[in-house]
Parts: sequence; structure tokens; C-alpha cells
Amino acid sequence: MTAPAASSAPDIGSVAGILPRHVAIIMDGNNRWAKRRGLPGPEGHRAGEVAVRQIVEYAARVGVEVLTVFAFSSENWRRPEQEVAALMSLFLEALTKKVAELHQNGIRVRFIGDLSRFSPELQAGMLEAEAMTRNNVRMTLVIAVNYGGQWDMANAAQMLAREVAEGRLTPAEITPERMGYFVQMADLPPVDLLIRTGGEMRISNFLLWQTAYAEFYFTDALWPDFDAHELDEALADYASRQRRFGRTSEQVEAAGFA
Repeated sequence: MTAPAASSAPDIGSVAGILPRHVAIIMDGNNRWAKRRGLPGPEGHRAGEVAVRQIVEYAARVGVEVLTVFAFSSENWRRPEQEVAALMSLFLEALTKKVAELHQNGIRVRFIGDLSRFSPELQAGMLEAEAMTRNNVRMTLVIAVNYGGQWDMANAAQMLAREVAEGRLTPAEITPERMGYFVQMADLPPVDLLIRTGGEMRISNFLLWQTAYAEFYFTDALWPDFDAHELDEALADYASRQRRFGRTSEQVEAAGFA
């Protein structure tokens, strides 16, 4: 039987620092940014790609261990065909031109999501990027593409079902801890801080399992305008919160992690 993962509820002592280990971002507002400037939609995505580079650099500099960005959701295929094509072109361009820069800066690149729907060229580029940066330790950049939180949990359930069918697991042994072993990013710290830009206050099917104990931060800033100062504001807000994980404030304070 496969060994279960650690509990999805972190111990107080593991999150005592004021800097989140794992930051996840829903990068919303590229199209609105372009429209406000009278520009076509793809220009908003290009500006958003510049913002990604800046935030990756800054997050690594301040000591974030893992940064996960929602680049393309499973629902984004519903967008106009021209916009999807432009996004795929930008994605391929980033893979061919930017990964080497990330590698030089010690950033490990990972992709999560159902990658099978992408072209063979894109899939090969993603595999190459992961292989090139596999041994980098400065920060892990996780890029969620064709990703949905419900898909993630269904995918994990299918893997558990296969273990049951093969006699390596009983239904009674399916626990949250064991489920957590099969979801995406099972080997990485859980999300501490989830940021959404663009003024919307929803998580849009993103990391439903991994954000179970995350702090949420919503900002009106459109993604291309989200810079180091905006990230500092989010980190400062995170540092001001008391994370209890089901305990009382008194328990947290008595443990010395107020």
C-alpha cells in the first residue's frame, strides 16, 4: 500500500513565520486592463506575462518557497477561439524564451493540470522545462494549466479507486490524509496565502484541496498592475492574521505563535 501523505492541516509550529511558504495567485484582469487602454485582448495577456516575471523574481528574492500561478483554467477553453490561440502562442513563446532565464536564476518549474489537451509541441516544451530546472532549489514556480480543482480531486479519486480495485487498499482506508497524497502538488507545502487580483471575490475552481487552510487576499488591482508593492501589501496582510487551524486563540497564543 502507498504510504499516506502528511496531514493537510499544518502544525502551528510549521507556520509560525510571518512569510508564507507557499503563495498561489489567480491572475485576473488582463482583458479589462487592455480594454481600459483601447488595446486588443492579447496585449493584456502580454502585459500580464511581464507582471508574472516581475512577481516571480520578487517572490524568490523575499524567500517564498513555492509560487503557484493560475495560467489557464480548464474553463478557459470556453473563451473565444482567437483569444485561446493567442494564449497558446504566448505560452509557447514563454517556454522557448523564458525558461532558460528562470533556470539561470535557480527557479524550478513545475506544471500541474491535465496536460493531455495541449499540442505535442507544448507538452514537449513543458517536459523540457521541468527537466532543465529539476535540480534548482531557490524557489519552485508551479504553473497551473488546463487545471481545475474539481478535476484534481476527481483524478485523485480515480487513482484511489484503482488501488482499491487492485486490492492494495480498502475503502475504509481512504482518509483525507491518503487522498492528499494523490492530489496535484502532494510533495509541496500546502498553500498558505491565496491572492486573487482584478476585484473578484471567488476562487474559480482553483486548488480547492490545497487551499483548505489558506488565507485569502483579494485586491482590485488588475493583474498587469500587480507589482512588488502590491505583493508586499498582500504579505503584510497575511502577517497580520492569526492562523488557528481549528484551535482557539488562547491555544495559539499559549504555544507562542500569536
